[in-house]
Amino acid sequence: MRTEQPNTIYLKDYQVPDYLIDETTLTFELYEDHSLVHAQLVMRRNPQAGAGLPPLVLHGQELELLSLSLNDRELGAGDYQLTPASLTLQPDSASFTLDSTVRIHPESNTALEGLYKSGTMFCTQCEAEGFRKITYYLDRPDVMSSFTTTVSADKQRYPVLLSNGNPVAAGDGEDGRHWATWQDPFKKPAYLFALVAGDLWCIEDSFTTMSGRDVALRIYVEPENIDKCQHAMDSLKKSMRWDEEVYGREYDLDIFMIVAVNDFNMGAMENKGLNIFNSSAVLARAETATDAAHQRIEAIVAHEYFHNWSGNRVTCRDWFQLSLKEGFTVFRDAEFSADMNSRTVKRIEDVAYLRTHQFAEDAGPMAHPVRPDAYMEISNFYTLTVYEKGAEVLRMIHTLLGADAFRKGSDLYFQRHDGQAVTCDDFIKAMEDASGIDLTQFKRWYSQAGTPRLQVSEAYDAAAQTYTLTFAQSCPATPGQAEKQPFVIPVALGLLDAQGNDLPLQLAGEAAAQGTSRVLSVTEAQHSFTFVNVAEKPLPSLLRGFSAPVKMSFPYSRDQLMFLMQHDSDGFNRWEAGQQLAVQVLQELVGQRQRGEAMVLDQRLIAALRTLLENQQLDQAMVAEMLSLPSEAYLAEISDEADVDAIHAAREFVRQQIAEALYEPLWARYQASREQSRQTPYVAEAGQIARRSLQNIALSYLMETGREEVLAACLEQYEHSDNMTERLHALAVLVNSPFEAEKAGALAKFAEHFKDNPLVMDQWFSVQAGSPLPGGLSRVQQLMAHPAFNLKNPNKVRSLIGAFANQNHVNFHALDGSGYRFLADQVIALNGFNPQIAARQLAPLTRWRKFAPARQALMRGELERILASGELSPDVYEVVSKSLA
Repeated sequence: MRTEQPNTIYLKDYQVPDYLIDETTLTFELYEDHSLVHAQLVMRRNPQAGAGLPPLVLHGQELELLSLSLNDRELGAGDYQLTPASLTLQPDSASFTLDSTVRIHPESNTALEGLYKSGTMFCTQCEAEGFRKITYYLDRPDVMSSFTTTVSADKQRYPVLLSNGNPVAAGDGEDGRHWATWQDPFKKPAYLFALVAGDLWCIEDSFTTMSGRDVALRIYVEPENIDKCQHAMDSLKKSMRWDEEVYGREYDLDIFMIVAVNDFNMGAMENKGLNIFNSSAVLARAETATDAAHQRIEAIVAHEYFHNWSGNRVTCRDWFQLSLKEGFTVFRDAEFSADMNSRTVKRIEDVAYLRTHQFAEDAGPMAHPVRPDAYMEISNFYTLTVYEKGAEVLRMIHTLLGADAFRKGSDLYFQRHDGQAVTCDDFIKAMEDASGIDLTQFKRWYSQAGTPRLQVSEAYDAAAQTYTLTFAQSCPATPGQAEKQPFVIPVALGLLDAQGNDLPLQLAGEAAAQGTSRVLSVTEAQHSFTFVNVAEKPLPSLLRGFSAPVKMSFPYSRDQLMFLMQHDSDGFNRWEAGQQLAVQVLQELVGQRQRGEAMVLDQRLIAALRTLLENQQLDQAMVAEMLSLPSEAYLAEISDEADVDAIHAAREFVRQQIAEALYEPLWARYQASREQSRQTPYVAEAGQIARRSLQNIALSYLMETGREEVLAACLEQYEHSDNMTERLHALAVLVNSPFEAEKAGALAKFAEHFKDNPLVMDQWFSVQAGSPLPGGLSRVQQLMAHPAFNLKNPNKVRSLIGAFANQNHVNFHALDGSGYRFLADQVIALNGFNPQIAARQLAPLTRWRKFAPARQALMRGELERILASGELSPDVYEVVSKSLA
């Protein structure tokens, strides 16, 4: 059992580096049973660090030091000190050159950090602190250096040799080897270093920048995947054009490359000029990737490309500032996706994800501010709070400043800090200087953890024709933060009259109305706003577009929510009204179930959905979103004490009631959509995606009726679709149905057809892992023995173990604790070879306080068992210890 605690790193202890590295020259000799790394570092004393020559402490892990020299003087063992994590020596001048050679073992690196092998390919993942597993270095983001990299390897096995920057030389060596040299003229921190060597094919294209430069574009994959790259290439070109048009950012190198890697802990990595991607974030064609996968690829390609400026050209000073690059870039990629597809649907998807998962993180033991003040293991802070909430913070700045001032602020930020490692405060200062708006109070969003609550009340004075809205904000205590100061909360709103029209909005003290939708800044614990010349009592449409990441409550009646569903001019709020109506109905049913009463559905929900289905004018994607009930995970998140079984029973009851009551309009919609699908070749574009999403949700409901004609339609869709979106959804509907023979046949046929496609088999695993039918755990345990499953592949872990623990609530939370024991067993196993993935699987157990005492005890017991299981990695130890604290 671990008895010592990993070191905690604190933001308050930040100090500038004692030394800087101006030039880094690396030579890699890659072999099958080891690799040699020769590093030459041109270094100098940091003028900002004070006088004198303190010892030089370089980071290094799992390195075998073979030679070391300082200014061409070879150093002996007495000239330096080695620990498992560092190399320390004493420089004798303010400027010097340090040469080293180390031996490393990529072939046995299962943590997938540093340099490792994925199949037959060498590749790297250095963010956050993986470079120290490659060579001794100042592995911190505020040490930026120019890099020249030479890679040599067996030419037959590894014909493609890649690194950052532009290619400058290549040639053949002895014994069938060859080499290539790459030079990156832009200074970067070590976490942005990349290297790839393998037998790869590529597709090529080019892009002409706004200044007329031609940039070569290449996507490298293993030969069998060469036909799945075009969508990623198209997405890249759209991203490059969008970043020029919206942010004025032009690409800076002569070549931009993407490499698809099967074994990768993350989604993708923005290494300068050489983006390394999880293959799931690159490979797509109609027969093997769903609409959601196509959209995810488009978004991730854009995200990593946008990092070229928001992360690479301007990077973060320290890892506490991670949201400086990630929050900003998630906001940028969300806006890009909104422009490429349906803006309203994109917003709905993002908010649903945020409220279900990030709000749960905010309410759990790992809650932390967007800019954390302490961590044990930085890998644990690649969180939804840093990414998704960080993006919401940027969105609020955009809302408060307006698009033009935000663009001026971003231009100033890039101009002022190009080539620097900076802080969130530097970004805010650029926004303030460009707009003239004081954001001092707003910065609390970076330092205070937790999800603010916004209680809204109304008062109408008919005689004076005034309408007052009062906002009361509060934020619950989070680990280490008992008291919270008021946030700046931008509330976008409108007021609707009895016909559903937006009223002109004139605040007290204003000479005239200013539009029909506007943003109010709530800055106090209690803040009131009075509108004048309001001739009738209005119905407020609050938090339009989800203008702030808060939990808002207003005493809407169910009839008012139905009215907003039909009339609100804000598409997001139409959806939100439907969600609130469904939540009220579902929570009522949960209560009935808990009291042992017969469940009785409020027919207003059926009436609202019937109106929706009969409205042929609405965007089909919007109809599909509004037909989707709040998830079991979200219903658990908003519960004071989550009753998993009652939530599942209530939600299933509502699905069955909707299916029976609305069978005819659902069947009509399904048949019309399916007929179009049969007549139209697949394209991953917004209109078709919308139609398929409505078709698929209709099929899900229809199958609840168990009718033979629906089974026949489902089998037809499974057998005869030309695309994975329709085929996989039909399979999922079958898997969740009582038709055992048809289900077994479809699963077997699917696996046989796609057995050689790892990404499609991941989807096959997930469909079964997520099924709420009884016996979920035994199905997952059987699937772990399937030849296509491999615990050492992160995608497989996420698709089977992660899908079961995060999506299959009713089976994971089995009252006998078997789901909890299973997950703990997998975390203990994963901890031994891939600590990052192990720690990320822990999230469902960390939320043990959300459940009734019996489940709490079982979940806590498994966390304690993990803690006592042996030598834990810092990644797992931090999550478990904080969860139990």
